[in-house]
Amino acid sequence: MNKSYIPKEISWLSFNERVLQEAENKEVPLLERFKFLGIYSNNLDEYFRVRVATLKRLSLFGSKSKTILGYNPKATLKKIHEIVITQNKKFEKIYSGLLQELAKHNIHIINEKQLNKEQSEFVQKYFHKEVRTRLMPFLIEKDSELPNLTDDAIYLAIYLLKTETQKKRFALLEVPANVLPRFILLPENNDEKYIIFLDDIIRYGLKEIFFIFDFDEISAYTIKLTKDAELEIADDISESYIDKLSKSLQQRKWGSPVRFIYDREIPEELLKIITKKLHFGPDDVIIPSDRYHNFKHFMNFPKLGRKKFYYEPLVPITHRDIQPGKSILSAIKKKDIMLFFPYHPFDYFIDLLREASIDPFVTSIQITLYRLARNSSVINALLNAVRNGKNVTTVVELQARFDEEANILWGNKLLDEGVKVIYGVPGLKVHSKLCLITRVKDNVSQRYAAVGTGNFNEDTARVYTDHLLFTTNKKITNEVFKAFNFFNVNYKKDNFYHLVLSPFFLRNKVILLIENEIKNAKAGKKAFIYLKLNNLTDSEIINYLYEASNAGVKIRIIIRGMFSLIPGVKKLSENIEAIGIVDRFLEHSRFFIFCNGGNEQVYISSADLMTRNLDHRIEVTCPIFDKNIKCEMRKIFEIQWDDNVKARIFDEKQSNTFVKSGKEVRHSQIDAYNWLKKANEKISDK
Repeated sequence: MNKSYIPKEISWLSFNERVLQEAENKEVPLLERFKFLGIYSNNLDEYFRVRVATLKRLSLFGSKSKTILGYNPKATLKKIHEIVITQNKKFEKIYSGLLQELAKHNIHIINEKQLNKEQSEFVQKYFHKEVRTRLMPFLIEKDSELPNLTDDAIYLAIYLLKTETQKKRFALLEVPANVLPRFILLPENNDEKYIIFLDDIIRYGLKEIFFIFDFDEISAYTIKLTKDAELEIADDISESYIDKLSKSLQQRKWGSPVRFIYDREIPEELLKIITKKLHFGPDDVIIPSDRYHNFKHFMNFPKLGRKKFYYEPLVPITHRDIQPGKSILSAIKKKDIMLFFPYHPFDYFIDLLREASIDPFVTSIQITLYRLARNSSVINALLNAVRNGKNVTTVVELQARFDEEANILWGNKLLDEGVKVIYGVPGLKVHSKLCLITRVKDNVSQRYAAVGTGNFNEDTARVYTDHLLFTTNKKITNEVFKAFNFFNVNYKKDNFYHLVLSPFFLRNKVILLIENEIKNAKAGKKAFIYLKLNNLTDSEIINYLYEASNAGVKIRIIIRGMFSLIPGVKKLSENIEAIGIVDRFLEHSRFFIFCNGGNEQVYISSADLMTRNLDHRIEVTCPIFDKNIKCEMRKIFEIQWDDNVKARIFDEKQSNTFVKSGKEVRHSQIDAYNWLKKANEKISDK
C-alpha cells in the first residue's frame, strides 16, 4: 500500500467517526445527538451499498485490482471490517449512555416486557389497528431458499419452540418501518414520557400472528441485509436510456449481499440456518450487534418539545443586495450576488425562478437538476414558466445515486407539461449546478446565470452549506450558454476561457494553478493554496500538492469527508495542514483560493478533487471576478480555518483530534452566520 496515500474507503470511515464524535459530544443538544447516531447509521448503510460493494467486485480481479486501485482491495476490506466492528462497539456504548441521559429527563425508551397495564392496552390496540395487517411472515423450511430480502430493511428472525417436545420452527418477518413510524409515543405516566420501537410492538403481538402453531415460546431477533447498489447499465442501443435504467433499478433489488447484521442474542442454530441460506462465505461482513438495527430512523425521532434538546434555530439572513418585494433580476444586473446557504434563504432562488416565469421579456430558462426536494418548488416554478409561454429546458441526471427513480418521475412530469427534458448519458453524470435565464427586450438579449456548489433543492439547502453565484457577467453567462448548448447539441464541445468544465479541462486547470504556485514559491514570492472540499482522493492531484509543499507553498485544506493525502510529514507534506469540520450543518460548499503572486484567484465548484469528478462527470468550476465576493470567500475560509470547537486535525493516524487553539472560542458555523449578519447590517445602516 502506498505510504503517502490513505485508501479513500478507510479515510471515509474516519469521516464517519467524526459524525460519531458528535453523537458522543455532551455540548451537542441531547436529541441532536440521537440524530447524529442516525446520520452515522445512514452513512454506513450507503457506504456498504456503494464503496464496500465496489471493493468486493474489484477484489475478484485478483492482482489486476491492485493496479486499478493502487492498493489491495482484499487487505482494505479486512481493515474495513476491523474498523467497523470497533466503531460499532463505540456506537452501542454511546447509545446506552444517551438512553440514560434521556431517563434523567423523564423520557424512557421501553420494550414490550416493560409495559404497565395502560401501556399494554394501548400497544394491543395499536397492534390491531395499524400493525397486524401489514405483517406477512415467511416460514423458513430446511429445503427452501429464503425470499429476496429487501435491501436495508429490518427483519425479525423468529424462533418458535414447544418446550415439552423441543419441537422448533423458524420464520422471517419484515418490520414495516417504511409505512409505519419506527417510534411510537405511549401514554404518559406522572409526566414521564415513554417511547416504544415498532419492532417491540410486533414482538408483543407475535402470538396472534403464529396462533395456528402450537408453540408456547416465541422470540424474535433483528437481522438486516445490505446489498450492492451499483447499477449495471447494459449497452443495448435498441433500448431507451430510461428503459435501461429502470431494468437496472429492478436488478438492484437482487444485488449481492455486502453486509449482514444480527442481534447477538439470536440462537446459534437460527443464525446458522439464515447465513447458510444467504450463502455467506469467510470474506463476507457479518456483524453481531444489539437488539435494534437501522438507527437511521433516529433522524426522524419524535419531537419531544423541549427547546434545550435541539439546536437553536438560525433565522436566515436577508442578503444586503436583494430588497424584499423588488426585482431580483434587476439586483443581479447591478452586481454579482453570492448566496451562502443555509445562512441566506434558498427562497431567493425560488423567487428568481418565479419572477422569470412571469416576466414578459424572459424567453427561456435552462437548468440542470440532480437531486430535488420531495415537494419541489423549483419544479413548480419551472412548470409555471412553461404555462406562461417560456421555453424551459431541464437537464435531468438519471444516475443521481438512490434518486434515480425519483428523477425518472420528475422527468416524466416535466415532459407531460411541455418542458424540454435532456437526460444524461451512461458513464458521464451531469453533476454541475447551472441555471440560465434569457431576457430579450428591444431586441437586446440579457442573460442571468446561477452557478452553484450544491443542488437546486430547498430541503438540503436548510441543512447543507453551499454557495450560489448570481451574475450577468458576460464572461460567465456566455459560457453557461455554451454549456447548455453542449447538452443540447449531442455533447458537442466548445471553447471555454473562464468556466472550467470537467471531464475536459478541470484536471489540467488545477494542475496549472498548483504549478503556478510552485513557480512563485521557487522565485521567492508569496505562494499559498487554500482548498475547501468534500473529498480529496485523486492521486495525481495529491502528488502535485506534495510537490508544492516541498517547494515551500503553504497549503491549507478544509475537508468534510474522504481525504487520501497525509499532511504534516517531513520532506513530503510538511507545508500542508488539513482540518475537517463536522457540525449541525453538513459542510458541502467547494471553493479554491490560489495566491497567484498576490492577485488571488478564487473559484467555486460543483466538483471534488476525486477521479470520478475530474474524469467521469460534467462538473463546472466558476471563477469569481467580483472583488468584494473574493474577499468574502477568503474571510469565510479564514473563519472556518480558525474553528476550535468543531474542527478536527487530519494526521497520518486519522486520530480526529479536536483543534485546541487560542483563548477565544471560534465556532465557525456560528461565526460565519454572525459575520454575514453583521456585514448585512453595516450595509443596511448606510
